[in-house]
Amino acid sequence: MQRKLLITCILILAGFGFLSCGNTTTVQNTTTDTASTTLTSTENVTTTLATTLGYVYSPIEVADYVLEEERLSFKFFWEVVNGNPDSAGYGLIADRYNTATLSYGAASIASVGFGLAAIPIGIENDWVSYSEGYERVLGTLETINNLQRTHGFFYHFVDMESGTRIGSSEVSIIDTAIMLCGIIMAGEYFGGEIKTLGNEIYQAVEWDWYYSTNANKFYMGYTPESGFAGFWDAYAEQMMIYLLAAASDDYSVGKIAYDTMVNNTERKKYGTSDFFYASYPGTLFTYQYSHAFFDFRTAFDEDNVNWFNNSIEASIAAYDYAQFQSANYKTYSETAWGNTACDGPDGYRAYGNLPAMGTIYIDGTLAPSGAIGSLPFVPDLALPAMEYYSGLERLQGKYGYLDSFNLGLTESASAYIIRPNRPIPVDGWWDTDVIGIDKGVTLLMIENYRSAMVWHYFMQSEIVQKGFEELNFTILSES
Repeated sequence: MQRKLLITCILILAGFGFLSCGNTTTVQNTTTDTASTTLTSTENVTTTLATTLGYVYSPIEVADYVLEEERLSFKFFWEVVNGNPDSAGYGLIADRYNTATLSYGAASIASVGFGLAAIPIGIENDWVSYSEGYERVLGTLETINNLQRTHGFFYHFVDMESGTRIGSSEVSIIDTAIMLCGIIMAGEYFGGEIKTLGNEIYQAVEWDWYYSTNANKFYMGYTPESGFAGFWDAYAEQMMIYLLAAASDDYSVGKIAYDTMVNNTERKKYGTSDFFYASYPGTLFTYQYSHAFFDFRTAFDEDNVNWFNNSIEASIAAYDYAQFQSANYKTYSETAWGNTACDGPDGYRAYGNLPAMGTIYIDGTLAPSGAIGSLPFVPDLALPAMEYYSGLERLQGKYGYLDSFNLGLTESASAYIIRPNRPIPVDGWWDTDVIGIDKGVTLLMIENYRSAMVWHYFMQSEIVQKGFEELNFTILSES
């Protein structure tokens, strides 16, 4: 029915001349291998009408290595998926994929969230057709709607085939939030039944259940076996939670949670950066994930805090910190920077940068997604990094840059610096995995840099607008 309506609109308008992570579990590789489909001219017009009248997709020109990394990152979300429409897990996307063994493990609901936002990007870039994308998104939302929930929240890791909880996986507030952001983005792009179902999933989330009225903080984790654990104390990737929770019709948590977070966060600086609100681990993804969806460029809270500028300063500090550490680790240079959470020689770590509110961890491991996730903030620093990464042969894989690498210590390295327990080969340590959340921030931030498309659609949502209003943000007109 949606397609028939769009085609009718085409005919009418034509008369008037008128858009992390666990370890990989080796299983049989059953990823889909759907070839990218070129849209017909009719489908191109349909896509434009299906998105929103008055918006024309017009990305800026970028170097081939930028567009190729975006395309291959999208390919991850399109292929490393349960593509069987008859399966209970249809549309679920793996947390990670091993390019050496061609295997993957559990699905991650955060990966699913990035994947839902990825599909409109794929359509606008002609990597898949509108009808393919629509079918995939609708089927995925139907799967999500049937997944096990606790007070509306979802388990972090679920089985790719059955959609059931994996092991002792937690009921995750942050991963639920990331998935909801993808749902909202897809709903604004496609509208109709997709937006309706997405809104039902969002409105069922009981934010006030996951919140402590004594501490005025959201809990960080929950399992049925152990109950709640920890709090979201200070600024980090959970900024999205405050906005989504404030907008809820029946389970709203208001401004006091946001104010508590800001008041618990210290402003610091490093190198040539100005002062900014620093996260505990200093890892770059904490300044990026919410920004992949929410457009903070012209949004100011009642104390005139602009979180986009905050991420600019955090990115500058991360760059300067890499320059300082280049005396100890071969990995870092003027074109290799941006510590973020990723795989390392000793396992998955939240690699950090100074300044930070807590103790950071660093052993010379670097993920390309760190700098790329800051592309909209500091393009003059991120683009040279992407060009450098594109020239590292061992970093290339089926789905773009592999997750991370470590080139070892310099000859002048201090005896007191942290080094991996696992020996680094002479030619470096190179990961064999790609991780969904790292590919997700890579894909969305490249597209936001090129066209601001994710921001454009996401910010149209009544949910998002209400969230900003409830937290007393002022959004200035770009004009």
